[in-house]
Amino acid sequence: MTNIIDDLVNKARKAQADYERNGSQATYHMAAKAVCWALMEENRNKELSMQAVQETGLGNVADKITKNHRKTLGLLRDILDAKTYGVIAENQATGITQIARAVGVVGAIVPSTNPVATPTNNIANALATGNAIIISPSPKGGGVCQKLIGYIHQELKKINLNPDLVQMLPLPPSKELTQSLLETVDVVVATGSQNNIKRAYQSGTPAFGVGSGNVCTIIDETADLTAAAQKIAASKTFDNATSCSSENGVILVAEIYDAALQALQQAGGYICNPDEVKILQNTLRQDGQLNRFMMAQDIDKVCDACGFTNAKQAKFLVAPEDILETDAPMAKEKMALVLSIYKAKDFDEATDIAKRHLYIQGAGHSLGLHTNKPERAIELGKTMPTCRVIVNQAHCFATGGSFNNGMKFSLSMGCGSWGGNVLDDNLHYRHFMNITKIVHPIDEKIPELQDIFADYWQATQ
Repeated sequence: MTNIIDDLVNKARKAQADYERNGSQATYHMAAKAVCWALMEENRNKELSMQAVQETGLGNVADKITKNHRKTLGLLRDILDAKTYGVIAENQATGITQIARAVGVVGAIVPSTNPVATPTNNIANALATGNAIIISPSPKGGGVCQKLIGYIHQELKKINLNPDLVQMLPLPPSKELTQSLLETVDVVVATGSQNNIKRAYQSGTPAFGVGSGNVCTIIDETADLTAAAQKIAASKTFDNATSCSSENGVILVAEIYDAALQALQQAGGYICNPDEVKILQNTLRQDGQLNRFMMAQDIDKVCDACGFTNAKQAKFLVAPEDILETDAPMAKEKMALVLSIYKAKDFDEATDIAKRHLYIQGAGHSLGLHTNKPERAIELGKTMPTCRVIVNQAHCFATGGSFNNGMKFSLSMGCGSWGGNVLDDNLHYRHFMNITKIVHPIDEKIPELQDIFADYWQATQ
């Protein structure tokens, strides 16, 4: 086992040293383009998307194709706008010059939910910043990841770059091999289950991990209900809710509760009656785990698992709930075409419900708000345990970067200290490089005590 990892890492180190030694900004950008085109070429994208769904049993092909294209295009846009080689900033006032440096060899754990888009994202970021990378795929999705890397190797050879810059663990992947990899590389990027994240943190290697997703969204009394419902429906149903940014709970202010439910129904939701909600509560989880017959499945399979015969024409199930407790089966991340609805008497109670929802699971990740009062977003940003407040947008498209917002494109969202992460940003190219500072002397600027303490002395006399 050790020999396997040593061989992979030694090849990666040799390739990376040569890559960095002969690097340039143009070379790094070209490498990122090669990686992205390996997936974005239309026929390969379709082939890999079909294989991903076949291997993992998660999501749907059409949305995988869209996700692979959109996420990779946005990522490449961000990379090509950035300086990641050589001098990237000079400040005469501070006397500091910043130089981008590679971290070395990256080890990346990727999840079964995105066995193609996530490794492409990580590989492009790694090569754009002068690194080599070794992928540890999920046991579900290892084959499609291997095919992806084969296509990446083909593209790298076209621009005379060493394929050893991009490698993966041999199939089938094992926890033992993955752990050895994590302990040997220079930086770890871990996405997926919290078990993956804990193993990364325990490896002794600097690690970027992400927290749990369990997105909830508030619709207040000022919102455009039709627009909000359409955006929530689009987000909830995309790739059969595989995204950690798909809404799991929606909190409706009482004043618009009935009208909002009607809007959700018009957007494709099936409003479950109390008996059906109880069936959902008992079916969504089996032995504490998400029901595999519902997780990221098409709506007809979700309905079959629940025995619902009259909801198959809907796009998703809507379950009015009044239980929000840690052990409530509907209160956590669902990864299914099921949406819990909570009723709040006013906006203040809605924020309280949202905070409880986040602390059950998903603290630090993100919170949605549909409103015509922008100041309410600021209020949530100041008081809620979240790194992102997504305003009047389809959550799963907005959180990980969108062409109509300023977030970096990513499939890995840091959740800050609330989610047990050092990262509170979307994982992007900046996290794949070190910055060396050249520090020159400047004219002294020593403040007078009077300038610093005058107001304090006055206040404490």
